[in-house]
Amino acid sequence: MQAEVDRLIAALGRAAGASSDFDLNPNAAPSAGGVLRPAAVLVPIWLHQGQARLILTKRASHLKHHPGQIAFPGGKIDDSDESPEAAALREAWEEIGLPPDRVQILGRLGTHETVTSYSIIPILSLVRDAFTPTPERGEVEEVFSVPLAHVLDRARYIVEGRIWKGQPRQYYAVPYGPYYIWGATARILRGLAERAAQ
Repeated sequence: MQAEVDRLIAALGRAAGASSDFDLNPNAAPSAGGVLRPAAVLVPIWLHQGQARLILTKRASHLKHHPGQIAFPGGKIDDSDESPEAAALREAWEEIGLPPDRVQILGRLGTHETVTSYSIIPILSLVRDAFTPTPERGEVEEVFSVPLAHVLDRARYIVEGRIWKGQPRQYYAVPYGPYYIWGATARILRGLAERAAQ
């Protein structure tokens, strides 16, 4: 477990560029100058019972945007948030009941631009103490965890495609059991796996 944590810390010391939903679809990228809304997500690595696991959420199926998709806890940065880190911690507390004082911030991963015009700052962190995930039912259907080794293994990632707004679109996916992790979440994790492998 400590070796995996050491890999994460070492990875943060390596340069990393931004990513986007358009990495695999350059012809679909919008022209420069569009307004991106700032958002932050927590990438929480839970050190629990001798294992390092990534905490993720399954979004509620009734939501207007991205229903049922796998996501990090997080959301838009409010004016009252002092920093992206503060926004990610606040959202994690609201969405999954993760107390901010149980979280050790390691650093920021590369920003990620989404097709829905968000600029996401992923905040890599450690959760060292036990806690009971409590999903906020208005937003979160389920809280679950994935072995960190699974998402750090680049061989687990696949490129798939679907038609979106009448156009073919490719995206990364890193399935785990019944959970189909894809899109922005998978692309951010793929970037972390690439940095950790250097």
